[in-house]
Amino acid sequence: MKVLQLIDSLHAGGAERVAVNYANALSSRIETSFLCATREEGLLKDGLLKNVDYLFLNKKSTLDFRAISKLYWFVKKHHITIVHAHSSSFFIATIIKILHPKLVLIWHDHFGNSEFLDKRSTWILKLCSLFFNHVLCVNTKLEIWIKKQLNCKNVTYFPNFAIFKYEEAEKTFLKGIHGKRLVCLANLRPQKDHINLLKAFEKVLKTNPEWTLHLVGQDFEDEYSKTIKDCIQNEPFSNQVFLYGSCSDTFHILKQSTIGVLSSKSEGLPLALLEYGLAGLPVIATNVGDCHQVISSANEGLLIAPKNHEALKAALLTLINDLDLRHQVAENLQHKVLSQFSESCAIELLINIYKSY
Repeated sequence: MKVLQLIDSLHAGGAERVAVNYANALSSRIETSFLCATREEGLLKDGLLKNVDYLFLNKKSTLDFRAISKLYWFVKKHHITIVHAHSSSFFIATIIKILHPKLVLIWHDHFGNSEFLDKRSTWILKLCSLFFNHVLCVNTKLEIWIKKQLNCKNVTYFPNFAIFKYEEAEKTFLKGIHGKRLVCLANLRPQKDHINLLKAFEKVLKTNPEWTLHLVGQDFEDEYSKTIKDCIQNEPFSNQVFLYGSCSDTFHILKQSTIGVLSSKSEGLPLALLEYGLAGLPVIATNVGDCHQVISSANEGLLIAPKNHEALKAALLTLINDLDLRHQVAENLQHKVLSQFSESCAIELLINIYKSY
């Protein structure tokens, strides 16, 4: 079995981490594991194992014939039988499927705005889905939507799994006081709703002025990013909130943190939530996407309504003020992630899907 993971970039996003995790995990379980980045490379390239064969297309446009040709001949040369396309890479994957009809094409839908599926553009996706052999999706809302909207009968809910590269170089050192750090692993995108988190944290600081907030994720330097930075520059945030951009040493960052937070308006099944659990952090997350599949009871973390900074403030204060509760929910969540969202479980299921073709 020769399988190619296809992803647009190797920046430190959720879908990108999943593609790299799959390529690495499969490399010791199948004949050959490949990964192709179509548009951009990034931090995650360094995380690829040496026995994963890698290709970079440097694709410049939607119909970049040079990139399409390069990918087609790569697939032919290496006798690749399955292309596992993640997120928006489905388009070039469909073209390769048309040129090479015997290829098995699996599309993995990581769509993060699952609370706003009615606004999703579909006509190209519907057309391409005629060529999909199988669709994997990261939450149950997507599964229902795909079965209704797309032209593929084989659809599987396939939750993410988390894994850390424990030998990673320790590069990022968090500011603030040990034991009083909140961390949010989320690229600076509007759906992650950092503004809601900042509003809640401002109220927390009134009674807990020594706590700090650490925002880790890619900065796209757009209007949303500017809004966050303008807010942080003002009191009381100027010495309490820190931006780090994309970082490769996730495990090292989380081991320096005290509480993990996600304040998203919409999600699939966030990899950051699983990484918090794997690192042994107590967690607060908004009840969007399939976060409730990870935090299914109050014994595993605090799940709150989205876009509600008062509820988020109350949850933060609950964990800040109750050390025993922090230890309890962290231990329970870590156990759940290790038992239900592990690499071994996910890869075994994935290989069985591959083998069915």
